[in-house]
Amino acid sequence: MDYKDYLTGQLYHLLEGQLTKTKIRAIIEKPKHDKLGDFAFPCFELAKIYRKSPQLIAADLESKLRAPLFEKVQAVGGYVNVYLDKSQVSSSVVNEILSLKEKYGSLEFGDGNVITIDFSSPNIAKPFSMGHLRSTVIGNALALLSEKCGYRVVRLNHLGDWGTQFGKLIIAYKMWGNENEVKENPIQELLKLYVKFHEEAEIEPSLNDQGRSWFKKLEEGNSEALQLWEWFRKESLKEFIQIYNLLGITFDSFNGEAFYNDKMNHVLELLEKKSLLEESEGAYVVPLHEKELPPCLIKKRDGTTLYATRDLAAALYREDTYKFQKCIYVVGNEQALHFKQLFAVLEKMGLNWQNGMVHVPFGMMLKDGKKMSTRKGKVVLLEEVLTEAISLAAQNIDERNPNLVKKDVVARQVGVGAVIFHDLKNFRLNDIDFSLEDMLKFEGETGPYVQYTHARCCSLLRKGDYQERTESIFLDDEAWPIVTVLLSFPDVIERAFEHYDPSKIAKYLLELSKALNKYYSTVRILDDAIYKNSRLSLVYAVTIVLNEGLRLLGLESPVEM
Repeated sequence: MDYKDYLTGQLYHLLEGQLTKTKIRAIIEKPKHDKLGDFAFPCFELAKIYRKSPQLIAADLESKLRAPLFEKVQAVGGYVNVYLDKSQVSSSVVNEILSLKEKYGSLEFGDGNVITIDFSSPNIAKPFSMGHLRSTVIGNALALLSEKCGYRVVRLNHLGDWGTQFGKLIIAYKMWGNENEVKENPIQELLKLYVKFHEEAEIEPSLNDQGRSWFKKLEEGNSEALQLWEWFRKESLKEFIQIYNLLGITFDSFNGEAFYNDKMNHVLELLEKKSLLEESEGAYVVPLHEKELPPCLIKKRDGTTLYATRDLAAALYREDTYKFQKCIYVVGNEQALHFKQLFAVLEKMGLNWQNGMVHVPFGMMLKDGKKMSTRKGKVVLLEEVLTEAISLAAQNIDERNPNLVKKDVVARQVGVGAVIFHDLKNFRLNDIDFSLEDMLKFEGETGPYVQYTHARCCSLLRKGDYQERTESIFLDDEAWPIVTVLLSFPDVIERAFEHYDPSKIAKYLLELSKALNKYYSTVRILDDAIYKNSRLSLVYAVTIVLNEGLRLLGLESPVEM
């Protein structure tokens, strides 16, 4: 049951339509302190309507607001504080979770409509660095949240497999590359060549012109350029998939920029047909001065295309192929201008579906306060971080629980989970300073702490020989903080989806874990025969929600640790 909706209905009836149900629900608050109730309704907007002070309106509502599920209603300083009936609500919430299992918190407003999510999108011929982690795990969490809200999700990995950098890489390989060394260790060797190219180009700038020339050959289908490019792409994808498997992330499409190479003429034709293209110093642009944006560069003077051209082609293809309601791009904050231009050009083309296109930006992963740079060779490899995290998890298991079954599996779940959770617990727009030490902590506000709480719950259920059955749940007041957190799970999911903010789920899981562990330290769950099964039912409900919350972030939930 949605108790916020229940309160909304009661207030709507008393206010006789002075505020809509949507408005009432929107302004109902969760008090900061438990002693102020479970819900608070501020009366300040009503003051203008009734021409009375908020305090008088609150007092009037206090005298009239009566319902079986309300234990107490109290007017305090312009607010109406509502206290739910602990006994009834506790029994109802726990039984609802036990009945729905992992479906608890599911919302149906997506109604089966399609959302495409463009995320991860690493550049081929470069290693998968920590810089790519953010898009990958944020995008995956948003995909899982979208499905939880009733959408059909298409996961797109728009690989960076086209552009001038590949002309530069081809030149570097032809000048300094060794075929056997590249075959033996493709990504690391190609990275060395890429870094060397930029070092040499600072001394000999004409190398940049040669790089542009070879990319033009690649666009025109030169057989040597294509053969090298296909080799670079194939080797890169093999390595990327190993990392995605480790993270437990899948995609529906790996169509990268190159896939749209033969679809860009169609974009140019459409722009010309709508008289949107203008020549500027030999290049072609779409002016966007009416949006107070710089012109969108569509075609360079040497005839080669750009990100914008390919992204326009990709948007047209995706709408035609998937008929999306929303098209989400999980791409760093530094690309904000690019997406404003992209969406503005589509709007000028008269394509109404562009209203469903959303750029979800995020802050950078910094090292020593600076952006990581592949060009300068200053990267931290994601695979190395994951490997080290798994190794540390294995050490912890050996020290604390050496007889644990399937240690390797649990070490992977905990190690990988630590890295993912460390990213997702931060609000996405914040920059994160890379610190292996912080990332691999297994205590405090971490993924392993939440996973350990889940494992502790599973242990309690085993020790208590818990048998699930539908019954009246009798819980003491000590359980109420857990019940109120469980109660808010659907609302947290809705807000996380609406704000494209997985950190709301991570923070929620930490709050639920703390509430459970506090309860565990103060209540002897297994020692009271009268309350034992009710308390274990509560623990089982927490287990279900922790498991589902971790899943929504892309983490697994060990049953033993």
